[in-house]
Amino acid sequence: MTVIKTLVSLTLFTGAWAGPVQKRQWFNPNPAYPPDEVDMLLVATMPKVAVWMAQRAGKTNNCTLENAAVRKEWSDLTPDERKEYIRAVRCLQSKPPKAPKDQVPGSLSRFDDFVATHMTMAPMLHSPTNLLAAHRYYIWAYEKALREECGYKGYQPYMNYNRYADDPINSPMFDGSDTSMGGNGEPHDYPGIMTVFPRPHNMIPSAGGGGCVTTGPFKDMVVSLGPKSTIVRDIPPNPRADGLGSNPRCLRRDVNKYSAAGARANYTFSAIVDHPTIDSFYNRYLGQPQLKDDPNPWGIHMAGHYIIGGDPGGDFYASPGDPAFYFHHGMLDRVWWIWQMQDPDNRINAVPTHGNLGAPPEGGGGGGIWDEVVDLGWTAPPVKLMDLNEQLGGLGGEFCYVYA
Repeated sequence: MTVIKTLVSLTLFTGAWAGPVQKRQWFNPNPAYPPDEVDMLLVATMPKVAVWMAQRAGKTNNCTLENAAVRKEWSDLTPDERKEYIRAVRCLQSKPPKAPKDQVPGSLSRFDDFVATHMTMAPMLHSPTNLLAAHRYYIWAYEKALREECGYKGYQPYMNYNRYADDPINSPMFDGSDTSMGGNGEPHDYPGIMTVFPRPHNMIPSAGGGGCVTTGPFKDMVVSLGPKSTIVRDIPPNPRADGLGSNPRCLRRDVNKYSAAGARANYTFSAIVDHPTIDSFYNRYLGQPQLKDDPNPWGIHMAGHYIIGGDPGGDFYASPGDPAFYFHHGMLDRVWWIWQMQDPDNRINAVPTHGNLGAPPEGGGGGGIWDEVVDLGWTAPPVKLMDLNEQLGGLGGEFCYVYA
């Protein structure tokens, strides 16, 4: 589809709705980045969302498409909006931590509280049942802290991997300007990252960075927690085995085009449209089983993660210590939501299980998955896992947002 046809389709789509929803702009064409197949799928999905919300009237805790927040792609924000987001992140990095000092002695700030949560609760956050929903809650809690503790007026942006896959280093995310999330790391003896999934394991090679970030708003950022699993050489070990001690050092990055190649839109589109069951979608999300002759067999979860290699971005546990982490999991939340909205009646409460806890009992109610709790400790209060599945009205209406 040509760009002209795409924009015509978008115009027709926005004109097809009646009432207040029609006044909202659900997709902003960006001349620098023509819509990819996932963008177009989202546009085509919004009428389904409208029907779903109409069916759910009175059951979404006052969340409607008219009042839902809109999370945007980083490059679709204005320069001033990007600077405001950066200001809020730096504000969070300046506020005192809430994590107990005896448990997390290395935490320097509220920003570090979120890193410590990810490190201490990694098994819970990454179990098959929890990976999607618990990270939705985690990103929402981070957004909430930016807004309520640092006066941020916007919402958590996401990173559309496909926009930057050819040249992530020179993208609006990582070009080192004052409207970026900081530049790449200096050239360093960085070996790349050995993937966990899929099997057989594969090495994502270094893209030539791995050293300290010296440009952009986070060039002077101090990383304290970790490392725990990173493979960046010459970083002193953390004084604690759990990685929660004080270990001040620079932010290091390897902004990696090889990893980004595994997160292009074709992989994401296929994960959404070719995998109708939650376990099938979840497996494809993780790159399992490996596609035959695939040169980029990382899976979109890992491929997106290791666009930001280095320290702490390349550390499975401490990866939220790089401020760009939240854009990655925002994108993954977007992908999951688009998948859910293809068939919301059957997918909203679908939870990947792999036999761990069994499927939810028919019609809900006690037992198994319906009694599972997600507890983010000092980051956010414990909640039922099944309260986190619905993006428009979940968590008692606290979740009320869409992705543009």
